[in-house]
Amino acid sequence: MENKKYKILLVDDEVDILEFIGYNLKRKGFTVYTAQDGRTAIELAKKVRPHLILLDVMMPEMDGIETCEEMKNIPGLSDTIIAFLTARSEDYSQIAGFEAGADDYITKPIKPKLLISRVSALLKRYQKTAKIETEEDSDVLKVGNILIDKEKHVVVVEGEKLILPRKEFNLLLLLVSKPEKVFVREDIYKTVWGNDVIVGDRTIDVHIRKLREKIGESHIKTIKGVGYKFVI
Repeated sequence: MENKKYKILLVDDEVDILEFIGYNLKRKGFTVYTAQDGRTAIELAKKVRPHLILLDVMMPEMDGIETCEEMKNIPGLSDTIIAFLTARSEDYSQIAGFEAGADDYITKPIKPKLLISRVSALLKRYQKTAKIETEEDSDVLKVGNILIDKEKHVVVVEGEKLILPRKEFNLLLLLVSKPEKVFVREDIYKTVWGNDVIVGDRTIDVHIRKLREKIGESHIKTIKGVGYKFVI
């Protein structure tokens, strides 16, 4: 996909940051939208459905965490990559960000070449995600009491319809693809997160915990020191 076909939503309450990052992204051919607060960003994201959202953490009224959490509950944004923009001086927990549904972090200030490199890597992951979701011939997968509609990005558990964030959805899809198979942590990182990003050791644990809360504790078993497997 050419750069001009990628839509990026940039969210920051500082106008100079919007101008600097937006200018450099546009120079590389990306289509860029901007918002200065979380609420405006949410409404704009619903309309344009960006491939990538660069979201500032520290914003007045509605911060980046709240904005991210709300965006992840919007079905039309389930495939959208969200990366937080964080200042070096901020004492901020990555775990809290991943719990909110973030895919990555970009520390500001950042040099233009590094910015473009990070953005390109994130968008490669967007393409990999699309591939994961279309590898199987069937659009609907049923395992035990769980039904997964890959086309609609919907999970149904005992009649209850769930809209999962993209990473949780892909993690579940991977685990149910081979019930009882133990997926080692390295393979989970590679398949769900890709090789273009370094994530914290607890990232998988956070996503597994959130999945268990939604589909039931008994379905995902931890193999200590190895990884996880799905049980029916």
